[in-house]
Amino acid sequence: MFRSLSPHTRATLTALFVTFLWATSWVIIKFGLRDNIPPLTFAGTRYTLAALCLLPLVLGQSSLRAPLRTLSRRQWMMLAALGLVFIGVAQGAQFVSLNYLPAVTVNLLLSFTTIVVTALGIFFLRERPLRVQWLGLALYLVGALVYFYPASLSGNEVFGILAALVCLTANAVGAILGRAINRMATIPPITVTLISMGIGGTALLAVGIILEPTPTFSLISILSILWLSVVNTAFAFTIWNRALRTLTAIEANIINSMMLVFIPGLAWLFLGETITLKALLALALATGGIFVVTLARWENPLASVRAFTQRKRSSYAEQAILNPTQDTDSTVD
Repeated sequence: MFRSLSPHTRATLTALFVTFLWATSWVIIKFGLRDNIPPLTFAGTRYTLAALCLLPLVLGQSSLRAPLRTLSRRQWMMLAALGLVFIGVAQGAQFVSLNYLPAVTVNLLLSFTTIVVTALGIFFLRERPLRVQWLGLALYLVGALVYFYPASLSGNEVFGILAALVCLTANAVGAILGRAINRMATIPPITVTLISMGIGGTALLAVGIILEPTPTFSLISILSILWLSVVNTAFAFTIWNRALRTLTAIEANIINSMMLVFIPGLAWLFLGETITLKALLALALATGGIFVVTLARWENPLASVRAFTQRKRSSYAEQAILNPTQDTDSTVD
C-alpha cells in the first residue's frame, strides 16, 4: 500500500515518521543528561556508534561500496562539511542547550530554523515557495511566537540560549547542504549518512573527550545511547536522506518542525513539563501552518502522479536511445 502512493506522498510520510523518532530523542537525551553524561561526549558517542552501525551495511554491499571509490574531491568536501556542520556543530550545540534549558524552550528556539532555511533555499537552491506556502509559513510563525512569548530566563539558561542559536544556524546550513547533496541522487542515502555522520560524530566525540570530564555510564545510559545510535540515528537519518531526494528544503524543514507539536507532548508525558492553554492555541496555529505548507503541492495529486509517470517514461526512452543495448528495466528503483 505504501508503494502505491505517489513519490511525494511517500517522502512526506517518511519524513513525518523520522520527525517523531527524533522528537522521542529529546526525552531520552534529557534522561541521559540527568544521569550526568557530559553533553558533547554524549552526542559524540551517539553519532560515532551510529556510523559504526552503518559501516558493515555499506561495506557488505557492492552497490554501496562502488560509490565510495568514485566520489570526487568536491563530493568528499561537501559530505565532510555536512558532517561537521549538521552533526558536529548542530547536534553538539543541541545537547548543550538541552543541558541548560527545558526541552520545550529549546524546541521553540530551534523552530525558527524555518526562516533561515527558507531564505537560504531561495538564494542557493533556487527553490521558491508557492504563495500558499508563504501563507502557511506565516501561520506557523505566528503560532511559534505565541507559544514562546513571553520568555523568562536567567543564569545558565542564557548559555543554553546561545547554544540553541548556534544549533539553529548550523541546522539551517546543514539542511541546505543535505538538500544540495541528496537532490543530485548520485550518492546512496545510506552512504551520505555514513560519511557525514562518521566525520561529524568522530570530531564531536574528540572535542568532548578533550574538554569534558570522563563520563560514568550506568546501564540506563548505555541502553539510551544504543537506542539513540541504532534506531533514532542510523536508521532514521538514512531514510531521512532518502526523503530529501523528493522533498524541497522548505518542505523537509516544515515537516521536521512538527517536533514543535511532538516534543511538548512527550515532555509533558515523560519529563513533567507543563503545557498551558495558550501553548495549546499556539500549537494549533503552528500545526495548521505546517500542513498548509506540506499539503500545498497536493492541490492536484492526480496531475502530480501523471507528471511523475511521464518524467519516468521520458527518462527510460532517453536511456534507450543513448544506450540501445541496456535493459532499461534495471534502472527502476
